[in-house]
Amino acid sequence: MAKTIQAIRGMNDCLPEVSGTWQKVESVLRQVVANYGYQEIRTPIVESTDLFKRSIGEVTDIVEKEMYTFEDRNGDSLTLRPEGTASCVRAGNEHGLLYNQQQRLWYMGPMFRHERPQKGRYRQFHQFGVETYGIDGPDIDLEVILLSARLWKAFGIEKHVTLQVNSLGSNEARQAYRDTLIEYLKARADKLDEESLRRLETNPLRVLDSKNPDVQAAIADAPSLLDHLDEASKAHFDVLCERLTQAGIHFEVNPRLVRGLDYYNRTVFEWVTESLGAQGTVCAGGRYDGLVEQLGGKATPAGGFAMGIERLVLLLTTLNEDAQETSAADVYVTAMGDEAQGYAVQVAEHLRDTLPHVRVMMHCGGGNFKKQLKRADKTGAQIALLLGSQEMQARQVGVKPLRDGQEQQTVAFDDLSATLADLLAK
Repeated sequence: MAKTIQAIRGMNDCLPEVSGTWQKVESVLRQVVANYGYQEIRTPIVESTDLFKRSIGEVTDIVEKEMYTFEDRNGDSLTLRPEGTASCVRAGNEHGLLYNQQQRLWYMGPMFRHERPQKGRYRQFHQFGVETYGIDGPDIDLEVILLSARLWKAFGIEKHVTLQVNSLGSNEARQAYRDTLIEYLKARADKLDEESLRRLETNPLRVLDSKNPDVQAAIADAPSLLDHLDEASKAHFDVLCERLTQAGIHFEVNPRLVRGLDYYNRTVFEWVTESLGAQGTVCAGGRYDGLVEQLGGKATPAGGFAMGIERLVLLLTTLNEDAQETSAADVYVTAMGDEAQGYAVQVAEHLRDTLPHVRVMMHCGGGNFKKQLKRADKTGAQIALLLGSQEMQARQVGVKPLRDGQEQQTVAFDDLSATLADLLAK
C-alpha cells in the first residue's frame, strides 16, 4: 500500500463542516465593505521579492525569517505574498489608480508566512483587508476604524474586542524619537534579550513590542513616542480620538503599540481580545503615507487594516458554538420507487428555479423510506419532501418538517414554493 500523503505543516484543509462558517464570515465581510462604498481588488499570490523587502522592511521578522522565497526558471527571486498591502500599492502604481485620485479598496485571499503554527495562526492563512488612498486627515482614519467596528457588530462580538490606538508621528519625529530610544536602551543593554539587542540598531521601536517579561520590565520607563510627536501629528491624533469618542467607540491609547511593519506612520490601531489566549490581536492597521512613494509612485496618503480570517472564525466559534454552520441543505427531496425518481427531479429543479436562495438536495443512491429520512436528517435539512407514485399521479408533494415538531402535510405542486418559503421563514 502506498504511503499516505499529508498536508504540509501549517497549511490546513477547510473541511465541509466548517466551510459553511467561512462562507457566512466572507458574506458579512463583503456586505459591510460594500455598505461603505469600498471596491474589491485581486492581486497575484506570487510577487517579486523586492516588493516586500522594500515595503515591509528588510530587518523585520517577516522578511528575515518568514517569507516563502524561491528562484523561478529565469533566476528571478519570487515570494509568496506574506500580506496584502504591498501588493495593493504595487497594483495601484502599475495601473495608475493612485496619483491625484481617491480609492477605497478591499481584498481577501491566501497569504503565506513560515512561522510556528499555533491555534488560529497558520503558514497559509487567509487575510481580509481594506486600503484607502489619496485622502489625508483623521476623517479617513476614523472611517476605517468605524468600518472595522461595524464588522464586530455584524458578527455579534463587539463586547469581546477592545480598540487600542497610538500615533507613530511623522517620519522625521519618529527618527528623532528613535535616537532618544536607542540611547535609553543602550543604557540597559544588559537587561535586553538577544532579539531585542539585534533590533536595537536596526528597528528599535520593535523592542517596545517585545513579549519577553524581562524586557518589558527593563523598558517600563522608556520615553513615550506620544511625547515626541510633531505638532501636525499630535493635532491629527487628537482629532481622531475626539471623533472616536463622539462616534461612541470606546478605545485605549497604547503608547507601546508600534506594529511590526516598517511602513506605518501617524495613526496605528489594533482590535484585541482576551478570548483567544496569548494571541490576542484580531485586526490591525494604520496609516502608511510614505509607502506609495517608497514603491515608485507619487507621494500619496494611505491607510487601512487587515485581519486573519482563521482567527476570526476561531473567535466566532469560541464565543458562540452556534456560529458554526453545519447544515448542507434546507430541503431534502426523497423518492420512493423508480417511477417517482423523474418526478423528484422535476420538483427539485422547480424549487431551484423559484427559490434560488434555498439549498435543495435530492436523495441519490436508492434505499427505503427510513434510510432516506435518516440521510435527510444527517444533512441538517429543515424539511423533507416525500414523493412516491401516489404523489406523482396527483401532482402533489408530502412536506415533512424535521426540526420543530410540526405536522406533515400534503401540498399541491403549484403551491409548493410558497408553502416552503413560509415554513423556512419561521
